Amino acid sequence: MSISVPSTPPKSQSELMERAMSLAGYSLGELAQFANIRIPNDFRREKGWTGQLIELFLGAEAGSKPEQDFPALGIELKTIPVDYQGQALETTYVCYAPLMNVTGIEWETSNVRNKLAQVLWLPIQGQRELAPAERLVGSAFLWQPDVYQTQQLRQDWEELMDMIALGEIENVTARHGEVLQLRPKAADGNALTDAIGKGGVTIKTRPRGFYLRKCFTNTLLAQHFGD
Repeated sequence: MSISVPSTPPKSQSELMERAMSLAGYSLGELAQFANIRIPNDFRREKGWTGQLIELFLGAEAGSKPEQDFPALGIELKTIPVDYQGQALETTYVCYAPLMNVTGIEWETSNVRNKLAQVLWLPIQGQRELAPAERLVGSAFLWQPDVYQTQQLRQDWEELMDMIALGEIENVTARHGEVLQLRPKAADGNALTDAIGKGGVTIKTRPRGFYLRKCFTNTLLAQHFGD
């Protein structure tokens, strides 16, 4: 049985969930055929292909804008590659990190909090030995951070943003943060952007992005699937 690409965004959370659950059990290859789009042989140069394919079938609107994928519903979409045991295979990108004009930015109004306020998670097989076309889509679930998870995220975000504000961006490593980390984020390793340097001077550095650690997303998967 085939499914079709919707022509309009979902009007409700239940409609979005219905669309997401209808994808469970299909391979990425089958979905690509239904949508009449090309299937890459590997993801080395097309890392965002899976997310874009799923967005197509769910009717996401935001694209790369700094808002949720379903702004009318206040829901962000995150695909997550998992292994045969249902464990996350990689960290999850959240959003770009501001490296200039950070004074006055608070957790409550941050893009990280906005993006993670309510997330539709969609596990997808991600083992490297599986060709993209063979990877199966799993069961979607909605998640909102509880009080403890919010506290964890906020604490890491504030620590990382303090380092950025103090001109310490070049000293931030992937080891900083218990559940949220800051890493270079650019398609081209030569891409540079302005940032606050020592003494408040402007320097050039690689763009950075916020990522959820695997330990955090594995907790979410275990909570939902009961492992």
